[in-house]
Amino acid sequence: MPPPLLIDIDQVDLGQVLLTREDIYSRLPQAYEFAQLDGICYMNQERGEGIAFRDVRADEWWCRGHIPGNPIFPGVLQLESAAQVAAFLTMYVAGLEGFIGFAGVDRCKFREAVIPPARVYYLCKRVSRRPRRIVCEAQGVVEGTVVFEAVITGLVMSSIK
Repeated sequence: MPPPLLIDIDQVDLGQVLLTREDIYSRLPQAYEFAQLDGICYMNQERGEGIAFRDVRADEWWCRGHIPGNPIFPGVLQLESAAQVAAFLTMYVAGLEGFIGFAGVDRCKFREAVIPPARVYYLCKRVSRRPRRIVCEAQGVVEGTVVFEAVITGLVMSSIK
């Protein structure tokens, strides 16, 4: 049985774009193929939660080799996308400065394949925050269905600017 959604998406205007791709990557250092997010459509500072989205296209760099003829959005890129949402929300909403690196993943499950074209919504909710460490629950959702879930740990890495 799929888990309940971390955020009630029926109460969110998923068509709204609060922050664009350019806004996101003016704060996050990822670029080129690793700039995974296309926008943020919801943020709640008090609850430490947000929703970002990624439009998965059929002409992306990984499509040629990740199941030729029947591309499937790689799970590692889904996790990277969720980690970027967690890092961005921590920096933007909570005001934490510096590079937040992907430090760990727990309770990860992939429930459905993501076949392009598709819009994946990344639901992210902060579980805990310390001066150098964050933990967030994350889900990927396509057309109302949870396609993956994980607990993401991020670490402020002072050696990387």
